[in-house]
Amino acid sequence: MSTQSNPRPAVHQVLATLGYGDAIGNEVLGIREVLHAAGYASEIFVETADLRLAPLCQDYRDLIDISHPDNILIHHFSIGSRASRVAYALPDRMVLVYHNITPPEYFVGIHDDLVRLCYSGRRELLAYPARCDLAFGDSEFNRRELDEFGFARTGVLPVVPNFVHLADQPDRTLLSEFEDERLNILFVGRITPNKKIEDVIRFFHAYRVKHQLNARLLLVGAYGGFESYLASLHHFIATLGVADVHFLGHVSNAELTACYDIADLFLSASEHEGFCVPLVEAFYKRVPVIAYAAAAVPATMDGAGVLYDTKDPRHVAAVMHTVLSEPRLQEEIVRSQDAALDRLMAQDFAGLLTSTIEQVQQWERLPTVNVRWDFWSRFDEWEHLEELRLYRPSAYKALPFAPGERGENSDL
Repeated sequence: MSTQSNPRPAVHQVLATLGYGDAIGNEVLGIREVLHAAGYASEIFVETADLRLAPLCQDYRDLIDISHPDNILIHHFSIGSRASRVAYALPDRMVLVYHNITPPEYFVGIHDDLVRLCYSGRRELLAYPARCDLAFGDSEFNRRELDEFGFARTGVLPVVPNFVHLADQPDRTLLSEFEDERLNILFVGRITPNKKIEDVIRFFHAYRVKHQLNARLLLVGAYGGFESYLASLHHFIATLGVADVHFLGHVSNAELTACYDIADLFLSASEHEGFCVPLVEAFYKRVPVIAYAAAAVPATMDGAGVLYDTKDPRHVAAVMHTVLSEPRLQEEIVRSQDAALDRLMAQDFAGLLTSTIEQVQQWERLPTVNVRWDFWSRFDEWEHLEELRLYRPSAYKALPFAPGERGENSDL
C-alpha cells in the first residue's frame, strides 16, 4: 500500500462486475468521465467485466498496491463480493453508492445462488455505516434504505441516463417483423421474478381478450441464469392460451432502438426497482408508460406516465385500453413524460459529484474499523486457491472441500 504524501487524492471506483449497457455500468463510466475532466486520477477496479469494457478496468486486487489513506474509494454496492471486502479492509476514505439489492425471497426455488448472494449482500451492508464517510442512493428509495441500515450521512446521486445507445439506426429486420398496423405492448428489463413478467402477461391477456385481439407483447431482456423462470412463463402462456407473446432476449442497441420505435405502450408490473432506467428510456423515445406503483418507480416517474396500484387484470387492461384508444390522452401523457425527463436531465450530476469529493476530503476521518487480524493472510491463501482453480483444476478439486461449497475459498 502506498504511503507517499499525496496532495491531491486519487478517486477510484470499485465494484464486483462492470456490465456492458446496464445501468450500473453506464453510471460507473459516467463517473469516470466526470472525475477525469475534474483532474482526478481515477481507475475502475472490478472482479469481472464484460470483454468489451475490460480495457477500461483493472483487477480489484491491484487496488491494494495503490491504496492510500488520503484516496477516496467510490464503492458501488449492489451485492456482496470479494472486491467489496477488500475495499472495506483498505485505509482509503469511502463513498458508497447503493444500487439496491433485490430481496432474496423473489428468487427462492428459482436461483439458489442468488438467494444466498442477495441475503449475504444485505447482511454485509450492515457493516458499512462505520466504514463510509458518505453513502449515496441512486434514488430516494435507495437513500431511505440506507437510513434504515444506519448510515449517518446519506444523499442521492441521481441516475442521469445517457441515451447514446438509442441513437443507433433501428434494426431493419426487427422493424420488418413487427412494424405493421398491430399494437405493440413493450416491456424492457431482465427476465427475473421481481419484474413480475407473469403479471405483464396476465394484463396483456386481459387486454387482448376484452379490448384488442390485434395486439402483441414484446418482452425484451436477458434471462441468463433464470432459464427455469423463463420455462415457467412459457408454461403459464400455454396454460392461459395467450397468443403473440414474444421473448426477444438480450438485444443489440439497434434492436432496442427498433423496439422503442415500434412500441405503442410500455407496460411494467415490477415490484422491486432501485431506479428502473427503461422507464426513462421510454420517456426519451416518447412511448406512453403504464407502471405498477412500487419501490422506486413512482419517484422515477416523477408525476409522469400512468401509475396503477392494484394488480386486478381487468383494471389494468381497462387503463391500457383508455390510453391506447384516446390519442389526446396519449399526447398529454407523453408531454408529462417530456417534462419529467427534462427535470431529470437538468440535474447537475457532475457538479454534485465533484463538490461531494471536495467535501469528503475536508471531513474529519472516521475511526479505523476493525478487520480480522488474519484478513490479509487469508486473502493470500485465497489467491493461491484461485490460482489452483484456474490453472490446476484437478488439484483444486482434490482439496478436502467441494468447490463452490463453504470452505476456505469462500470466506473472503
